Amino acid sequence: MAKRWSDLSPRTRKLIIVAGTAELGLKVAAAVDLKRRPADQIRGPKWAWFAGLLINSAGTIPLSYFFFGRRKDTVG
Repeated sequence: MAKRWSDLSPRTRKLIIVAGTAELGLKVAAAVDLKRRPADQIRGPKWAWFAGLLINSAGTIPLSYFFFGRRKDTVG
């Protein structure tokens, strides 16, 4: 049976808030970077990365984008 917010301990509530805030921050940062970065500097289609950001992923999709989705900047 699902618990209600009021049934959770204060520590659990705080952990959920911190985790949710961190995920939201990662998703916003990834979305801003996706919007500003040219398509030729991104591995895969931009729309797929944006769609992935809509999924509740515990931060794995934004982190995957930052580590694997962006091409290395070329100098010159």
